[in-house]
Amino acid sequence: MAWADGSIIHLQMEMANGSTIQEFILVGFGDGQQKRFLLLVFFTTLYILTLAENLMIITLVVLDTHLSRLPMYVLLSNFSWLEVCYVSVTVPRMLFDLASPHGGIIPFHDCLAQFYLFFSLGSTECFFLSVMALDRYLAICHPLRYPQIMSLDSCYALVATCWVLGFLWNVVPVTLISKLSFCGPNIIDNLLCDPGLIMSLACPPLGNVPFICQLSMTSGVLVNILFVVLSYGVVILTLVKASSRGNRRKAFSTISFHLIVVTLFYGSVAAVNLIPRGESQSDLNAAVTLFYTAVTPFLNPLIYCLRNDQVKEALGRLLRNTEKWRSRIVTE
Repeated sequence: MAWADGSIIHLQMEMANGSTIQEFILVGFGDGQQKRFLLLVFFTTLYILTLAENLMIITLVVLDTHLSRLPMYVLLSNFSWLEVCYVSVTVPRMLFDLASPHGGIIPFHDCLAQFYLFFSLGSTECFFLSVMALDRYLAICHPLRYPQIMSLDSCYALVATCWVLGFLWNVVPVTLISKLSFCGPNIIDNLLCDPGLIMSLACPPLGNVPFICQLSMTSGVLVNILFVVLSYGVVILTLVKASSRGNRRKAFSTISFHLIVVTLFYGSVAAVNLIPRGESQSDLNAAVTLFYTAVTPFLNPLIYCLRNDQVKEALGRLLRNTEKWRSRIVTE
């Protein structure tokens, strides 16, 4: 791309003067104008739909007095708000890059901010998935004690813990990366500011920074994966031993949706880390990145709520109340 070549020349002039780079160039979308336009239309539509469906879930839980008293739906509404934040950190920037002929150029500090927010929200989602697994474990394996253990106060405390831990988990990596010097090149072959790719552009020596960053981010994911696997493993064993076939089928139906969401999230995270870096894999990396940054937040509310009878009933009550309110206004 011409604008990328110009930035590289500008970068080389800066390096010759002893300066470090102050911006990065994201080139994950390539330079095909027709392809970029189609992606712009597709992801704009997907972003609007994602916001609409997640905000609808939040509205239902907040306005419906029945759902707002159930810990599962308090968790679900917070999870929906997390998804709104998650897509808003990356997708608007992607849309700007697609729409602008000179898109893809992102200042150094903006890149670090995107990395911190995106990975902090990702860490928060890991903790939320663990808490939702804990909720299903308590509801199915300890139904008599569930109301006392998972009270609304306990639920709100767990929600706050997820948010705090998620945003604290990546403080060390972003602080260490911010202290590195970057001599060039400044091209990131991705759609967002990936910490591994950022560190690959830093001036040596990097010391223990890559190891500490990898350890910090990987440990959080592995701990939560282990907790989720153990929780659902115990739940499945409990259901297999259950005597009531009807209750067993209903419980399996409930946790199956949770397992689909968990699989989509951790599967895409694993794919990003397992795909080899290199030009031959850049398109595949871009596709996986787009999937977990834009497609998964769109699918999650559909998976959780599409066949959820309580959500359907709450939506029906909201629509009926809205219709009564409108009729009253017209009458008056």
